[in-house]
This record gives sequence, structure tokens and C-alpha cells, in this order.
Amino acid sequence: MDKTAVVKVGAAASASVCALFGGVVLAQYIVAKKKRAGKKTRIIEMMPQFEKTTVHMRDPERVEQIICGLIKGGASKLQVITDFDMTLSKFAVNGKRCPSCHHIVENCKLVSEDCRQKLLQLKNKYYPIEIDPQLTMEEKYPFMVEWYFKSHTLLVEQRIEKDKLSEVVRESDAALREGFEQFFDRLQQHNVPVFIFSAGLGDVLEEIIRQAGVYHPNVKVVSNFMDFDDNGVLKGFKGELIHVYNKHDGALRNTEYFKQLKEYCNIILMGDSLGDLSMADGVPNVENMLKIGFLNDKVEERLDKYLDSYDIVLVKDETLEVPNAILQKVL
Repeated sequence: MDKTAVVKVGAAASASVCALFGGVVLAQYIVAKKKRAGKKTRIIEMMPQFEKTTVHMRDPERVEQIICGLIKGGASKLQVITDFDMTLSKFAVNGKRCPSCHHIVENCKLVSEDCRQKLLQLKNKYYPIEIDPQLTMEEKYPFMVEWYFKSHTLLVEQRIEKDKLSEVVRESDAALREGFEQFFDRLQQHNVPVFIFSAGLGDVLEEIIRQAGVYHPNVKVVSNFMDFDDNGVLKGFKGELIHVYNKHDGALRNTEYFKQLKEYCNIILMGDSLGDLSMADGVPNVENMLKIGFLNDKVEERLDKYLDSYDIVLVKDETLEVPNAILQKVL
């Protein structure tokens, strides 16, 4: 075979290989495209909010299933059960801690400097216990009772006047999470019951959401409410104490409320503590419950436990973007 023939044969062979390789690549592309076309897009993939780095999930498939169940049930089956401090309210703004309902009163001008220092000492002693990942809820329980009893006793000694609470809230640094208007207004528009279950101060909590313009008729607040005498001076607290680790007992005490809502068998539960997970314990006939946890502090130490307990964990996320995105799909 002469040199020219060899070149022609080589070129033909090379062309055949290229054609074959190109055909294989094209076939793979077509198969992949068909697979993508046949694949059902997941609900959570349709929500860009889930792509935020603050969003953590142990089991995205389970989250998908629950959200699909919530969507199927719609507004007529949905109720929201939520904590308030550091869940609906912000934990921090620009690195500065936001006050809880207790701290709003403790740091106001109605409280003496001596009392304020004593309350701060109590916080410095008991808050590390509250968030200690090495202690069980049972171990923390008596310390929380002790903290609340001592702080409430100090507040009663200050003879706080009821008619000054609105001004105290107005002058405070209280802040609800970004998107709170959309959250509350959408739930109101669709007549979805909202149960705010707080270990804070109910009078302050109600004033915060009232001043924010979101204390709608569908909202029920269960919390530690102040008891005032005939002159409007604080003399104690009403009912059973609610602290962060006894919400199971409080939930059972509200069984009658939940029984009235027995048709509302789908729940979105939101909290910032493992103690908040028991807030729905009094609800009968639960079909679907999506648990959203806000992890605000001691993230590295506590993330695993939160992922074991909550379906979605929002780490240092000062917004309600994810709950709002879910509600937009459900309602």
C-alpha cells in the first residue's frame, strides 16, 4: 500500500472513531435529557429560600413529604404553633442581642439599678445552664423554675404599673423577624389559627405584636401574664408558671383549645429551644407536623441535636423567609 493510501485509510478510521464517540455522547445527552424531563421536580427545589446557607436539614425527603401533606390539606387543616422570644422575635441585629420580653421590662426605667444588677446576675448564672448541650431537659428543669421564681419576685418588688407597659415596649429595642407582616397577615387572610406559646411575659408579648399591627383575631397567646391590683400595680403572676422546659405540661393544660381545632390536623411548629418541641403535645389527630427550629446561639455544640429533633433548622437566620415560602405554597 502506498503512502497516500495509508493516509486515506487512517483518516477514514479516525473519522469513524470520532463519529462513533460523537454518537455515544449524543445518545447519553438524549437519555439524560429524557430522564430530567421525566423526573418530578421537588417542592423544596422550587423554593429558592431553601438554598440559603442558613438552612439545614437532616432528611430533605422527609421535609418534602411533610410539605406535600400540608399542601394537600390546605388552609382548612392548618394551624401554627409557635414560640415567641427568639423565634418570632429577632435574636440579634448587627451583632447586638435583642431583648426578650423579660429583658424589655428588666432593662426599662421602671426598674431600679440595684434590681437590674440582681436580674443580670441571675441571667449570667442560669442562661448558660439553659443552653448547655451536655445537660438534659430534666436536669435543667429545676434551675429554670428557680430562675423564673427569683426574677419574678424581684419584678414584683418594683411595683411596676400596668399603664406604663406600652411606653416601655415602644422605647425598647424589641424587633420581630424580617417578614413578620407577611407571616401574620397571610395566616389571618386564610383564617389559620396561630397559637403563640411563650415562656416570656404575656403582657409585653401582646403589646409588641399589637404595636406591630399583627395581633389579629386568629392569634391566641398563652404565656406568663402579670397580675395587677386595683390600682394597676404588679402584685404577682397569674396561673401556672411557664418556662422553656415545661411546655409539655402547658400544652396539656390547653387541650380544650386544641380540641376545638380538631379539624386542624396539620401543624407548622416553630421554636428556638428543644423544649419547644412539646408545644403540640395537646393536639389530637395530628396528620402532618413540620418542625422548624431557629438555632441562634452555640451553633457548633447544638446543631446535631437540633437536626435530630427539628425537620428544618435555621442557623442564625433573622428572617421568616423559609416559613413564608412554605406558607405561600400551602395557602
